[in-house]
Amino acid sequence: MYVTATLLPVFVQVALTFAVLFRLGAVRLKAIRAGGLVREEVVLGDTGWPPIVRQASNCFRNQFELPVLFYVLAVLALVTRHASDLFLVLAWLFVLSRIVHAYVYVTSNHIGWRFGAFAFGAVMLLAMWVLFALAILLAPALP
Repeated sequence: MYVTATLLPVFVQVALTFAVLFRLGAVRLKAIRAGGLVREEVVLGDTGWPPIVRQASNCFRNQFELPVLFYVLAVLALVTRHASDLFLVLAWLFVLSRIVHAYVYVTSNHIGWRFGAFAFGAVMLLAMWVLFALAILLAPALP
């Protein structure tokens, strides 16, 4: 039960990462078809892409920042069998915050809303780490 429950938010986070990647591919393809790109600027960095492509690229890059700590923690919680109900609620809240963050990022890119979603997710992830660390540190010694 807890294996599936712990992995489900991980699967959703992975699906979000792929959805953002596909969005990035679509906006890049559209920009390429529209023409006007300077090859050297596009190949060497983001500056040659239109703003919508840079926005999607930044959103994709962001999927490998905080979520990495989430992935590591999910694996540790599974291996140590310390995925409590509260841990799972916090995991879902983190993933939901990442969905909101990505949606805002690739649509309106409203900084206030985006930061709010990011900060909420960061606090949920911090709470997960604290909860996990306490569970490990306060657990009886293993034989």
